[in-house]
Amino acid sequence: MPKVQSHLHLTGAMRPATLDELATRHGIAVPPLAALTGGPYEWAVFQGRYDAARAAIRTADDVARVVREAAEDDAADGCGWSELQMDPTSFAPALGGLEAALEAVLTAAAAATLPMGVVVASSWARSGEHATTLARLAARYAGDGVVGFGLSNDERLGRVEDYAPAFRVAAGAGLLRTPHGGFFTGPAHVRDCVELLGATRVGHGTSAAADPAVLALLAERRVALELCPTSYPPFGVHALNELPVRALLAAGVPVAIGSDDPLLFAVGLAGQYALCRDVLGLSDAELAALACGSITSSAAPEPLKRTMLAGVDAWLAG
Repeated sequence: MPKVQSHLHLTGAMRPATLDELATRHGIAVPPLAALTGGPYEWAVFQGRYDAARAAIRTADDVARVVREAAEDDAADGCGWSELQMDPTSFAPALGGLEAALEAVLTAAAAATLPMGVVVASSWARSGEHATTLARLAARYAGDGVVGFGLSNDERLGRVEDYAPAFRVAAGAGLLRTPHGGFFTGPAHVRDCVELLGATRVGHGTSAAADPAVLALLAERRVALELCPTSYPPFGVHALNELPVRALLAAGVPVAIGSDDPLLFAVGLAGQYALCRDVLGLSDAELAALACGSITSSAAPEPLKRTMLAGVDAWLAG
């Protein structure tokens, strides 16, 4: 079934074998990164593993390999368009600065066999001023491969209002705005991401299901939630069979499924849809609604969107 990858981080897109090879090549000691399938874990456990993996990406060639393989994996899972999220700050020391880090990813994305866009992300752990710096960087590359601006990491680490100036810059450049929110925090945080940051999508946002008013706001403004089923059980946020996908769809909220960090959660995009079918019991029509939500809320070119939507209709009819 045609679909869009809406929520995928650069480091977390790395194949385990690629991580092993790059770590060995660069002489970096990376502890074994067993998939985060147990738990519940504290966020620090996730961040420590993620940081260890990120340290293995040292050159533009490393970036190119990770992006190429991520595109291959998404294409194999039925993607017609993929949006890859990266924080230039994380790679700037190794690659020669913020701009060089972003350009390495954009060059790799442009060469991929699957059409891709790049979402520049700051972090809830950094200041609003730093986020504005990255938003201005993203704005300079709008139209040249950058399609969005976001905030990653644990949303409890920052105040929503501090990032409003950065998101105004992103909005002025016509970029998607996709902050993480409503993962550890309640529905009020999701509402603030929409009302204070002008979010066009929210990364995760599952807590919105607990507040009918927030659901109504998301539905009215057509703000999509990026759900990544395997990301929640390890942190005790949701059991797989409790993920409120059906409630969100019933409320008219657009939902896009993503894989987040397959390196750490061990499930790619098609596997996330399979879990929605096998664990949540979603029908083919509901799975098609998820695919359509991923397509319509993406930055894919309009002709490509129409082609993918027609493909979903054909899949459902067949």
